[in-house]
Amino acid sequence: MSVNFQYVDVDVSDTLSAFTEEKLNKIFNRYEFIVGADVFFKKDPNEPVNNKICNIRLSLPGPRLFATSNEKQYEVAVRSTISDLERQLKKRKEIFKTH
Repeated sequence: MSVNFQYVDVDVSDTLSAFTEEKLNKIFNRYEFIVGADVFFKKDPNEPVNNKICNIRLSLPGPRLFATSNEKQYEVAVRSTISDLERQLKKRKEIFKTH
């Protein structure tokens, strides 16, 4: 699996990248049809509290899956985004089973 990180107006963080990749590996192991992931970290200057944004786009057969969340910390945003993606992946896996 390939994971591409993009930091938009945010300093690059190796620990945040490692944390995110560790969480994504759990999904990659559970859903073998995932090809790759694009992870975007952003900061919303207009939001005073929940200004850390995490966007994750998963590449897999069929339409891509996308989830986003904004929280006080990037780690919380990553967990929330991955949770949303897992919900979408469960639905997608059910579709694959019926075909």
